Amino acid sequence: MKHKTSVALDVETLYQIRKLVATGRFRNRSHVMEFAVKKLTEAV
Repeated sequence: MKHKTSVALDVETLYQIRKLVATGRFRNRSHVMEFAVKKLTEAV
C-alpha cells in the first residue's frame, strides 16, 4: 500500500528530477523518489 506524502525540494533538485522523468527511464517524479530512497537505504 502506498501513502501520499510531501517534501520540500530546492528548484535545482526538482529540475533534475524532471529531467530524469523526461528521459523516459522513470514514469513520474514519485518513481524517481522511490528509486532514490531504495538505493539510499540499500547503501546503509
